[in-house]
Amino acid sequence: MWYYEKKLQCPANVSKTDLGMAKFLFAQYGGPDSELAAAVRYLTQRYTMPIPQAKALLTDIGTEELAHWEIIGTLIYKLTYGATPEQMRNAGLGDHFSQHDNALYPHDAAGVPFTAAYIASSGDPIADLHEDLAAEQKARATYERLITLTNDTGVITALSFLREREVVHFQRFGEVLMLVQEHYQHKHIFY
Repeated sequence: MWYYEKKLQCPANVSKTDLGMAKFLFAQYGGPDSELAAAVRYLTQRYTMPIPQAKALLTDIGTEELAHWEIIGTLIYKLTYGATPEQMRNAGLGDHFSQHDNALYPHDAAGVPFTAAYIASSGDPIADLHEDLAAEQKARATYERLITLTNDTGVITALSFLREREVVHFQRFGEVLMLVQEHYQHKHIFY
């Protein structure tokens, strides 16, 4: 069960409409390494984790990824607010506008819709945790690239916060991976 606090984990301030940046941010809204993909991945993988600490961590981080998805969505909404159809088209968002107007819809920066194919859940806790470590590094790298694509200090602040959370998640996954490996060693199962 979740409790929703009606505030963003980090402010999502923008100084002006920037449709190009909004288009780029869709990478983290509905792409393969997006916050949505991470949330669904972790909240799915938690069921097959062999120890309570791993289940709890995947639940916590999966939930936090949903909060990050909300931040990205808020940034996109604010960056596109008031844009005309012509402006959307000129920014490469004409396809998006034709199907969704200025509403948010989970797709990547190229407009490819979100798919469950992005979700890695193998049933092997060691493999899944390695996937999670890689996912956090890919998200960190994406945030670093996104930061270089804007000069809006509000957007940079939010993206920097999200980047730092990816680093923390990577560290936590590394810690729980060691605990899961120890669990299997005690059971004489080696991965």
